[in-house]
Order: sequence, then C-alpha cells, then structure tokens
Amino acid sequence: MADAAPPPEGRFSLARMNLPGMRKSAQSTAQRSDILFALGIIGILMVLVFPVPPWLLDMLLSISFTVSVLILMTVLFVNKPLDMSSFPTILLVATLLRLALNIATTRLILAHGHEGPAAAGHVIQAFGSFITEGSVLIGAIIFGILTIINFVVITKGSGRIAEVSARFSLDAMPGKQMAIDADLSAGMIDEKEAKRRRKELEDESTFFGAMDGASKFVRGDAIAGLLITFINLIGGMIIGIVINDLTFSEALDTYTKLTIGDGLVSQIPALIVSTGAGMLVTKAGVDGSSDKAILGQLSRMPAPLGVTSFLLMGFALLPGIPFAPFFILSLVTAYIAYTMQKTNKAAIAAKGMAPGGAPARPGEAPMATGAPGQPSPVEEKISETLHIDSLRLELGYGLLPLINYQKGHRLTEQIKALRKQIAREYGFVMPPVRIQDNMQLPANSYVLKVKEVETARGDIRPDMLLVMDPAGSKITLPGEETVEPTFGLPAMWVTENYREEALFRNYTVVDPPTVVTTHLTEIIKENMAELLSYAETQKLLDDLGKEEQKLISETIPSQISVSGVQRVLQNLLAEQISVRDLATIMEAVAEASRVTQNVQLITEHVRMRLARQISHAHTNEEGYIPILAMSPGWEQAFVESLSGEGDEKILSMAPSRIQEFITLVRSKFDHLAMQGEMPVLLTSPTIRPYVRSIIERFRAQTVVMSQNEIYPRARIKTVGQL
Repeated sequence: MADAAPPPEGRFSLARMNLPGMRKSAQSTAQRSDILFALGIIGILMVLVFPVPPWLLDMLLSISFTVSVLILMTVLFVNKPLDMSSFPTILLVATLLRLALNIATTRLILAHGHEGPAAAGHVIQAFGSFITEGSVLIGAIIFGILTIINFVVITKGSGRIAEVSARFSLDAMPGKQMAIDADLSAGMIDEKEAKRRRKELEDESTFFGAMDGASKFVRGDAIAGLLITFINLIGGMIIGIVINDLTFSEALDTYTKLTIGDGLVSQIPALIVSTGAGMLVTKAGVDGSSDKAILGQLSRMPAPLGVTSFLLMGFALLPGIPFAPFFILSLVTAYIAYTMQKTNKAAIAAKGMAPGGAPARPGEAPMATGAPGQPSPVEEKISETLHIDSLRLELGYGLLPLINYQKGHRLTEQIKALRKQIAREYGFVMPPVRIQDNMQLPANSYVLKVKEVETARGDIRPDMLLVMDPAGSKITLPGEETVEPTFGLPAMWVTENYREEALFRNYTVVDPPTVVTTHLTEIIKENMAELLSYAETQKLLDDLGKEEQKLISETIPSQISVSGVQRVLQNLLAEQISVRDLATIMEAVAEASRVTQNVQLITEHVRMRLARQISHAHTNEEGYIPILAMSPGWEQAFVESLSGEGDEKILSMAPSRIQEFITLVRSKFDHLAMQGEMPVLLTSPTIRPYVRSIIERFRAQTVVMSQNEIYPRARIKTVGQL
C-alpha cells in the first residue's frame, strides 16, 4: 500500500499537533492549581484597587453568576454537608468577588454614569432595563423586595441554623465520642474505624463552627450591598448634576437605572449563594442528594397528599374561586397519593412484611398499627432484646467527661489496658465492657453490672483526685471525706492543686478513671468463673498450638466434654488461679479424666500439676509462703464428716461445728493480719475443696492450699496452727 500523502501546506492537521505535549501541559496546569488559585485571589484584590474596563467587568459579572449557580447546583447534589466541607472558604471567596465587583461598578457609575446606561457595561444595562420595564419606581420596588428576601429571610435563617447546629454539634461531641469509644471497647469496631468516626465527628464540629462564622459573610455582604446601592444613587446624582451638568430628571433616570442594575447584578448571585448556604446547613442529618432526600421522605407519606387533594377540590367548588386551577391540582395530588400508596404496598409485600410492620404468617390477618397510608416501623427482633451484656458500666451524666479525660488516661484506654492485663495474668480474655450513660443515676454515680445484674456501684468526683493514706492515718488535706468504693478504705477527694502536696506526704493519689477501672478489675476477678463461657472455652482450646491439638483431639470428647473442661477452668478462676498455661492444664485433665469423671477431683489433680505456679503466686516479698496449718483435730473432724461412696462425697458437718470453725478462722486470720501476715491455709488434699467451700462464704480472699500444691523447692514458713 502506498504511503498516505502529507497534508498540504497551510492546512489544519492533527498530525501537526503535539498531543503528548498538550497533555503534559494540562497535567502540569492541574498540578499547579494552587498557583492558579492564588493568582485568582490576587486578581480579585486587584479589582478592588485598579479600574476595570466595561468589557472586562461584563466578563467578571458573568463569572460571578456562573460561580453562584455552580455553588447552588453542587449543594443540591451532595449527599451530606461534610462532602462540601470547603463551603465556608468558597463562601468567603464568592463574597469577596462580589464586593470587588461592587467597587468596580461603583467606580464606573460615578466616573462615567453621565455617558448613559451602558457606562458600567452591558450586563448592568441589561438588568437595569429588563427589571425596571420602563419604570424606575417598579425597578426600585423589585430591587427592594429581592434585597429584603435575601437579607431578612434567607440570610438570617441560614445564619441562625448554622449557629444552632454549631452549638448542638459541640454539645453532642462528648456523647458521640463516648459511643465510639464504647463500641471500640465492646469490640464492635476496630481501631481504624474508630479513628475514622472520630475524624468525621471532628470534621462535622469544625464544619458547623466554620459555617456559623461564614454565615456572617453573607449577612455582611447583604448590608454592604444596600450601602453601596445608596452611595451609587446619591453620589451619582450629585456628581451628574453638579459636575456633569445633567438635569435632575436626567440624573435620576440614568443613575437609578445604573444603580438598580448594579444592585441586581450583585444581589441575585448573593441570593443564589445564600440559598445554597441555607440548603447546606438545613441538610444536617439527611443522607443523599436534596431531591432524593426530600422526595424520598415525602413519598413515604401519601396520606397528607390525599388530604391536600380533598381540600383543593373543596376550594375549587367554592363560589367565586377559579375552578380550573384548583381542580387540576386536586386531580394531580390525588393521582400522586394513589401512586405512592400502591408503591409502598408493593415494597412491603416484596419484603414479606404485613402492612402493620410485622411478618405476615399463614392464617393470620395482618393488623395495621400505623396511621392510614403510613407504614409502621418494622418491629425489632425479639432475639435482639434477649441479648445480655456480660459486663456493663453505666455512668451518670456528670461522669461522661471521663470518656475523654484530659488530665490523664481516658477511661476507655484504661479498660483496653485492663483486658490485656487480665489476659496476661489469668489467661482469660474478659468480655467487652459496654459503656452506657444512665440518666436515672445521680450525676456522679456509676454502676457495674455482670450479665445485667448490678454487682457494685460508687460515687466519684470527675474533676477531683482521690487521696488515701497507706498507713490508714487521717488525711489532713482540705477536701471532701469519702470511702474508696472498691475496698471501702477511708479516703478524701481533693482538688488538682493539692496533687504535689499529697505526693510529698506519701499519700496514694488516684484520678477518677483509675478509681472506676480499679473497681472494675476487682469485680472481674470475683466473677471470672461466671464470665468464662462455653464459646470462650472452645476458643481457648482452638488457639492452642499444633503440638497440643493432638492431645485435645484424643481427650475431647472421648474422655471429657468441652463443658467439663469449662467447669475445671471455672473452678480454677474462682480461686484466681491463672489458666494461661492451658497446655499443662489439658495434660492434667487428660490424666485425671481416665480415672474419674468428677470435675472436683479433676480440678484437684490439675491444681497439683500447677503446684509451681500456685506456690509462686503466694510467695511473699521475703521469698517464702506463710502457712497456717490445719490441726490434726480439725483434719480428722472434716474427714469424718464426709459421706457418700466413691467420688460422690459431700460434707455433712453439724452446723454448730461449722460455726465454731468459722469463728476460729476469723479470729486467727485477724490476729495474724495485725502482725502483718497474710498466710494461706494448708490442708490435706482430701478435705481441701470442702474447707474452701466453707471459707469462701465469709473470707473469699483467703487462699486454701493442699500439701500437694506446695512446690518442692518452695520455701515455707509456718506462722500458726488452726
């Protein structure tokens, strides 16, 4: 094939164009948009100072109109206000542009107004001639009405909405942040989602605050427009009559048309932008573009349209009122209402719902519960109402600042750290803590609930510090005397100013979030056995390494079920023994379950295998385990009180004898506590669980160990005998 002939000289040819170079130039221009924006702002400022020829002024006024319409159309199509977070800056630039053009037109009107209506450009001439319709008075009235609408109605209303939205947004921030932190603590969202929500909340607060200030731009622009119009009219007439020798009627006609045209050219874009600002701030809480949001909500309520159609028909039939307009509108609204009703029914049927909002069941007539023509909300699932929070912290409204505590670690951060601490110390992953505000509580009170049953409560001062004396002496600092909620120790609430002095006196100083976290820690330790669920037990077993999975598969379910393992772990956690060494525990369970299925005996065997861990946990700072030994008499008394055959033995001791034992234990441990000793009670392996079952009812913190649980290399010291 022959090569195509080159295009003749002088002809236009795409081949001659440097397309890659043009694309590169366009990309470079887009990348340097910051410079172009800066040049645009400088250009606006130059218009404020230097004279502008009429042809350029026409172009700038057209740009002002274009920008105003673009702003309004963008507002109509955004889904939510934050999608146009730069609106306050846009509003400032648009206002500055209009004010600069006002000054440019004022300069032309005062300098060349005597030359005729086209002195300030053809745009102003066209608006002045079109609106006045040959009558200066009509033009002045129309201009005044537009100014009143913009200044009194739209600008004032949107400014008030922005002010209230900013105030409410700031007031609602603590509650919204608490909800985010509560969801994070509950494990419903991850850290990335929490950061996104916090950023969105901050952006929302900043946006409405900026809109509150930006609304003053619009209001100031309207006031400036009125003043500039007054100056143009009075100043122009004075200059025209005194300097340019115009008659009063000529000056009035010329400068009125120019002034009205100039005012309309500035006020109409201002009205458009004000409408956009009003629609943006009134869009808070509504998702979707404006048409979908408004029409979508109206379409859900066909009943009002039906009533409106009926009233319009009534107006049409009244004597003296034109029949055709009201009759046509009545038919249109009736048709729209009928279509909406039909669409809503089809949508409900498609979802398999009865018109009343409840699922339709065979043989049961649907029952409407909402207003006529308006579907009732879908009933909440019963299963959702049955959900129980394992751990819940309810705060009075005065304690909400603890969520975002500024003087130390936030409450949610401390709870997050507590979950790691419990997992590290006890091998137990505590359930998420749901934090809720409870308006029925006193302002400074909190309640801790385990499976929605109140377990503890306390009162704290969110803006003060809790001071305690480790020696138990009276605190001499000025403050409010109180009782520490966790352990019931005497304490005092003091202001932040006394922190340094309290530390200097060797007092213990605790901030309010730490008080709540400490209380929560003790509640969790007391209820770990109850909080360990079947699902959590299964998860702990699944998380063991591959080496242990073989042992688990051989033991479960052939020798013991997962529920049996759960009960063994619960028995250990009930006495605050860590189950972190789950591999050793499962080895002991596998050994014991071959001999017996009694969970109590299996637990005792596991404790024996954990002797080193248990002994280490109860070794004091001096490096030994303080022991209070059971006397042979009490040992024999417990052994003789056991009844039953084989593994199914129970304690059948006389109540008077049990009471004697309780009294003796109390007096002995109280006496040793006064000497600074916190011993463990040592018994024989046979009676240990029965002794513990009695002591846990009145001294739950007392440790009961058997001789088999004393690690051979552990140092012991007998401090007494029971």
